[in-house]
Amino acid sequence: MFTGIIEATGTIASVEPREGTTRIAVSAPAFAGKLRKGDSIAVSGTCLTALEMDPPIFSADLAAETLARTSLGSLQPGAMVNLELPTLAGAPLGGHVVQGHVDGRGELVSFDPVNAAADPALTDWWLRVRVPENTRPYMVEKGSIAVEGISLTIASLSEDGVVGIAVLPHTRNVTNLRVLRPGDPVNVEADVMIKLAVDKNLRQQSFEVTLEYLLTNGY
Repeated sequence: MFTGIIEATGTIASVEPREGTTRIAVSAPAFAGKLRKGDSIAVSGTCLTALEMDPPIFSADLAAETLARTSLGSLQPGAMVNLELPTLAGAPLGGHVVQGHVDGRGELVSFDPVNAAADPALTDWWLRVRVPENTRPYMVEKGSIAVEGISLTIASLSEDGVVGIAVLPHTRNVTNLRVLRPGDPVNVEADVMIKLAVDKNLRQQSFEVTLEYLLTNGY
């Protein structure tokens, strides 16, 4: 489990299609000596397993499902990615519960400073992301969303699936948001707690009264 509080950024060293999988290599100087073979790590919100280790570079395999759901397979060497190690048991939960199970690729619509005349590193920003259709039922105003693995809060919703998000200067400065451009794909994960609540509500709405139910409840 992750929290969506990005610990560091890294860069894509290579993306190598192989028979059956794709091998991705990431340069992660902040985790040199900390990451061991078999460890989990979230790369731009995607939970991967570290395999070959050549600090500061680690490699991981991308399954077909990962390639279909995320942007990782399409990234070019030099692309910046967000990195987070799993949350230790008992550690404070600073963001929200992020599984690292990306629901789909969204699209960055815009990322603009609230005060265009201010220092970009000091002003807050307004992020707009068009989320994939399979996540739209789980978008709730003031609910949580993970974009590129970053725990963020939804401030506005539109009918065409665009969410608006207020981004603090610190978040912009320490994540890959500062290098993304309109039209870029972004990994989106809906809040698992909202997923559970919505799915439970849908099941209740589709509840069917059966003879067995009536007999069990004394009718």
